[in-house]
Amino acid sequence: MTEHAPATAKAALGSESQLARFIEFARERTGLELPDWAALHSWSTGCYRDFWSTALAYFDPTFDGDPRTVCVADTVEQARFFPDLRLNYSENLLRARPGEQNTDIVLSALEEDGNLRHYTRSELRGQVMACAGSLARLGLDQSCRVCALARNDGNAVVAALASAAIGASWSSVSPDLGPESILSRFGPLAPEALFVHSSLLLQGQRRSLSPMIQQLLEQLPSVRFLILLDDGELEFEPSVRLERLSVLAQGAPLDAFVRLPFDHPLFILFSSGTTGAPKCIVHGHGGTLLEHLKELVLHTDLKKGDTLCFMTSTGWMMWNWLISGLATGARVLVYDGSPTYPESDSLLRALAGQDVSVFGTSPAFLRFLQESEINPRERFAWPALRAILSTGSILYDDLYDFVAEAFGPLPLQSISGGSDIIGCFVLGNPMLRVQRGESQCISLGLDVRARDGHENLQQGTGELVCIKPFPSRPTGLYGDVDGARFHNAYFAQNENVWTHGDLIKLTPSGGARILGRSDGVLNIRGIRIGPAEIYGIVGQIPEVLESMAVDQSDETLPGGKRLILFVVLAAGVDLDKPLLFRIKRELKQKAGMTHVPDSIYAVAELPQTHNAKRSERAVQDLLNGRTPRNIAAIKNPQSLHALMQIKELGIHSSLLDD
Repeated sequence: MTEHAPATAKAALGSESQLARFIEFARERTGLELPDWAALHSWSTGCYRDFWSTALAYFDPTFDGDPRTVCVADTVEQARFFPDLRLNYSENLLRARPGEQNTDIVLSALEEDGNLRHYTRSELRGQVMACAGSLARLGLDQSCRVCALARNDGNAVVAALASAAIGASWSSVSPDLGPESILSRFGPLAPEALFVHSSLLLQGQRRSLSPMIQQLLEQLPSVRFLILLDDGELEFEPSVRLERLSVLAQGAPLDAFVRLPFDHPLFILFSSGTTGAPKCIVHGHGGTLLEHLKELVLHTDLKKGDTLCFMTSTGWMMWNWLISGLATGARVLVYDGSPTYPESDSLLRALAGQDVSVFGTSPAFLRFLQESEINPRERFAWPALRAILSTGSILYDDLYDFVAEAFGPLPLQSISGGSDIIGCFVLGNPMLRVQRGESQCISLGLDVRARDGHENLQQGTGELVCIKPFPSRPTGLYGDVDGARFHNAYFAQNENVWTHGDLIKLTPSGGARILGRSDGVLNIRGIRIGPAEIYGIVGQIPEVLESMAVDQSDETLPGGKRLILFVVLAAGVDLDKPLLFRIKRELKQKAGMTHVPDSIYAVAELPQTHNAKRSERAVQDLLNGRTPRNIAAIKNPQSLHALMQIKELGIHSSLLDD
């Protein structure tokens, strides 16, 4: 799967997909020929108003108002889509789909202990509307923000959709996040209601969340209602009114979904927080719905009869993306627990019995399977599986080979975007073959370029920018009254252009490679290096499990910086001279002398965010005499303290003082 098929075969590829049907719909609506994918994408960005109007007509969501005004203003920062529409996200997820039977299951919730709960659409809608009615009677409405400390189960989905049904804004985090990090996210929102699970089940152990919940309540004075998502008990007496979802979901239902302006706040998501306090990113009902329908229906080809499962937590935007799958007619499967308990293949074994059609995961999990020598195709059957999606970090070339061997000849689709746009800039395509190491295409309607200096390149490497308006651009940052923080975060670097913070390589095939965060770009002797270039090479050395490349100021060297590489080694492996030599030799041979580190150090672990992403910035701060800007975002802060023990690095102990 490394080359495009010949023209005749390419025409047949995906010919029965929903993307193919959309192209025909667009042809009839516009009178354009649109002979192939390239023409479709060019039209979708060059005539973006026509494209988004056509997409709205094709998906035919439930709304009030006049859709003829598609977009006001022509710059990404100022644009507003469909200002005359009113709709509700939950209503569109829960409406019946053509051909759907009352007994059809649309949501399944699986736990690591094997407990499985199914919901039909009527059951899910009934619970959501009853819960929404109860929330409204408590006095919550479209002006409110609600937050959740929630596991990835069906009750969390019900709560989120009930909140959206009344127009309240929803934010959620996973219980594995520390209290300081949670408060840095929830505190600015001043939520009126807090949904919580009483306990967490992980690796067979039940852990009470009462201490964390109590701490949150003490420091969130705005909370008036504490709502338990499960039937457990708290180990303290809350100072606010206590409710249970199970009781709220038996109340009188909401009369009707509250239809709201297209940009009315739906979800408030958070940046990873590695460079400062997390940004509270606001996304609207309409932009979220329209973008997710485009990605799930056209790019992922989800439809009735499919089952979508994505390894995620409630604190990652992929959870929001996952539950939007309810709008497609497919069944959504959520999983709560460890994917490797009690056995390393437990999750895969459990999913094998669920007829999963599209499985979403991360490069880290695929690497774990590879290193654990787990071959799903040999252990159990996944007869319905037709695609694997991967996101969260760089997907290196060798993992494409592993997936082809371990799962069979199906597309491995590298998708990337983020919480900032609650969607993807690059993703899959049922009408294109996978190119090893590449995302298949740029998302429809998104005019993505690689900015190099003052040029916006359609091919080549540079800063990922989007130069045309798109509906899922956030409506702003919460609390940013004058828009200054929003402007500085995304538009100050390049006027009137969305600057995402990733490095991208746009390939001649129309695909793309994401090379990592642009704020992690290394500048060694005047040459810019993406850390991913180093990780991809070092990751092929069996003795090296993980690596991190950062630069440190050193005035004695040309260019004033030296390149440092940290490696986590396999059990029983020492960083001896032969291994040091081999690491440097591989980098020199495959990338050049610029990529060869000045120093290499073995460490027990690398600092990671709670989203399991490397935190190069935290290490770079330490090495250059700065206190890391948001230590609370680091899941394993002990890894930072360990670096101080390496005397050659010269890290001053005061930088990590409490």
